[in-house]
Amino acid sequence: MAESLRVGLAGLGTVGSAVAAMIMRSRNELAERAGRLIELVAYASKDPPKDKTLDLSGVRKIDSPVELARLNGLDVFVELMGGEGDPAKSSVEAALGIGRSVVTGNKALLARHGVALARLAEGANAALCFEAAVAGGIPIVKTLRDGLGSSRISRLYGILNGTCNYILTRMHQEQLSFAACLKEAQKLGYAEADPTFDIGGFDTAHKLAILTSLAFGTEVDAEAVHVEGIESISLEDLKAADELGYRVKLLGVAQRTSAGIEQRVHPTMVRKGTVIAGIDGVTNAIAIDADTMELTLMGPGAGGAATSASVVADLSPRRSGLRSSATRAATTSGSPPSTGPARPRRSRAAWRTRTSRLNRSCSAVVTASRMVAKIRAALTRRHRSRSSPTQPAKMPCAARSRRSRATASLPNSRT
Repeated sequence: MAESLRVGLAGLGTVGSAVAAMIMRSRNELAERAGRLIELVAYASKDPPKDKTLDLSGVRKIDSPVELARLNGLDVFVELMGGEGDPAKSSVEAALGIGRSVVTGNKALLARHGVALARLAEGANAALCFEAAVAGGIPIVKTLRDGLGSSRISRLYGILNGTCNYILTRMHQEQLSFAACLKEAQKLGYAEADPTFDIGGFDTAHKLAILTSLAFGTEVDAEAVHVEGIESISLEDLKAADELGYRVKLLGVAQRTSAGIEQRVHPTMVRKGTVIAGIDGVTNAIAIDADTMELTLMGPGAGGAATSASVVADLSPRRSGLRSSATRAATTSGSPPSTGPARPRRSRAAWRTRTSRLNRSCSAVVTASRMVAKIRAALTRRHRSRSSPTQPAKMPCAARSRRSRATASLPNSRT
């Protein structure tokens, strides 16, 4: 068997602990799939492992992630600490700076610094792999990078945040308020104590920026994404949408337009009976529209087991191009696209409110007042047909008019 792949791991939270456990407990199975042994030889973590049963007594502990990234004898540095700044940024830079390949699940880091890190990786002939950074257990990065061949993608959209989808699902199914569902999500560990990053749509925006770079060849730019969260979604809004045959989902959408690549995150009305409308709980789903095919992937978007599987998959030399130090070949197969002579910069389209018909397409976005008017008019007609002429019709969506926001609907076809 070929020389083993020696791994250094920074971060022993939920995902990091699961990765360490998988490497150590599935040694033979991983060796068979990867074509060589994968060995965890060192780690760095400021906290004990989340998995209290994990035995790391035979693994060297390093005090600093940056020191670990530069440790002699390592082949791959795995960064699972999280955060867009240090120590994640400095340790990844340290590893790439000496030509050491990196595997990360850090979406915030890539969304903010992906272009610079990709250039650093390319210049050092190192791999930068990040399958676990988007949609946990869904192999969307490999699909976009390798699986679609020369297909021209026109649109990519989906449910990219399990916390938001869980809250909207519980509100719809149990007729509970947003506040009650958020509290429940926090109790179950689906939402952080400060849930702003999730419910504000920023987590989805970071993931969308990464996917957009892969799908359309743009630079990773989270600032280019128009973002709206679900904080103002009320139970009355969901009931009104339900009456008209829709479910409300927080979607990330990237698509080609005549002005460039448009990126947006916002609550979206999705017609019932479509695939995306049927995705409930913490499950993620991503749809791709291309000139050769239409594809929808779904699966767990987070969690130790699902995300660790994506991390370990990136450690497979057969999949990612990673090599041991003795046989390392020049590769940047996992790096986010960056600008340069071989990849011209694509223009970006500023997000703008659309006034198309509600049921036409994903790009059909209407202003809040127009949406409310349509829903109220439809429900008024329906209510009057059931009640006496003198009985006033209920306006369940009136609360929405307090905030200017935009909502879209998806097509009636595949999704």
